[in-house]
Amino acid sequence: MMSDRIPRDPENDYTREQADARRKFAADKAGVTLNHVGHYSVDPATLPGNVENFMGVAQVPIGLAGPLLLHGEHAKGEYFVPMATTEGTLVASYNRGMKVIAESGGVKTTIVKTAMQRAPVFLFDSARQARDFGQWLTERFDDIKAAAESSTSVGKLVDIQQFPMGPHLYTRFNYTTGDAAGQNMVGKATAAACEWIRSRRNVRLYLTGAMDTDKKHSMVNALLTRGRKVIAEAVLAREAVIERLGVTPEELFQGRFVHLAGGYMAGSAYVGAHAANGLTALFIATGQDVANVSESHAGIAFTKVLDNGDYYWSITLPALIVGTYGGGTGLATQRECLEMLRCYGSGGAERFAEICAAVVLAGDISLSGAVLAGDWVSSHEKYGRNRP
Repeated sequence: MMSDRIPRDPENDYTREQADARRKFAADKAGVTLNHVGHYSVDPATLPGNVENFMGVAQVPIGLAGPLLLHGEHAKGEYFVPMATTEGTLVASYNRGMKVIAESGGVKTTIVKTAMQRAPVFLFDSARQARDFGQWLTERFDDIKAAAESSTSVGKLVDIQQFPMGPHLYTRFNYTTGDAAGQNMVGKATAAACEWIRSRRNVRLYLTGAMDTDKKHSMVNALLTRGRKVIAEAVLAREAVIERLGVTPEELFQGRFVHLAGGYMAGSAYVGAHAANGLTALFIATGQDVANVSESHAGIAFTKVLDNGDYYWSITLPALIVGTYGGGTGLATQRECLEMLRCYGSGGAERFAEICAAVVLAGDISLSGAVLAGDWVSSHEKYGRNRP
């Protein structure tokens, strides 16, 4: 029935009037009021490309943590970090971890690798045909690269990895994507490359054979990188650990071994305390595609007690997918949060990736201390309970 259709205006659908009409439609259908959903400062005219059937906003509280002291290759100095969350104690916990880091001299961050993929699969009748086509791909790489890069002024095709399986050749087209997260960019570029291939070879293909594992965790991305592989490491002063966390470095190290075994036994994607909490809060605040947390949170922590009693702690995120240009980063509040981090726009993605890794390290430090010191549950009970 026409009356059951969501209101739309084919001429100009991004206006306050259209948002009001859709909000009234939803409220009438559900028999509720939607007062808060309709209060927003964003201009609907800025939303094409970010959302369809716009009706309002979901307001998520933003807390501020810091200062986070960084000695990165791109992020240098102190940063105050906006974290959007509804989980009580989260901001306070990350804030505590940042204090331990700052009192110990800061965190060093390193970007090891950058690669965003689209992963076509080429279909043949025999393994030998697939093998021979793979050799042709290698020989014609420069031409394929030119075809792919004709669709973008930013993306650069770095290489094409090959994974033969039966009569099929699975591939991963690896790109750098500048300051954009780049999934759409590499999809368009790979489509252009595949059209060039089709014009030269009679080949069947799917644009993705699922080896890019878009918005899904996978071991292939943990090993080969999707987005950026980033490492954050710090040497925590023994006094700061004891004073702020209430445990010794030796106790942290013993707990780390126990939790490492449990994490591997459970098959955890992140073998540390918790990466998803901090990344999600950062992603919401800064306009990232939050679904990318499914890939970005994977990683592993490594620690050791040094001879002088201080504690070395590092976390490695092999598939951190972030951007500071495009997507939701240009929306009003998200842009403000990126600007607060000195990361918005061109040249900001590397800095933002380093900040993300440092935030994850801060969260691991605080939560690990809370679990071992016995104040994990009590802190949530005191600060994290919000009963209706």
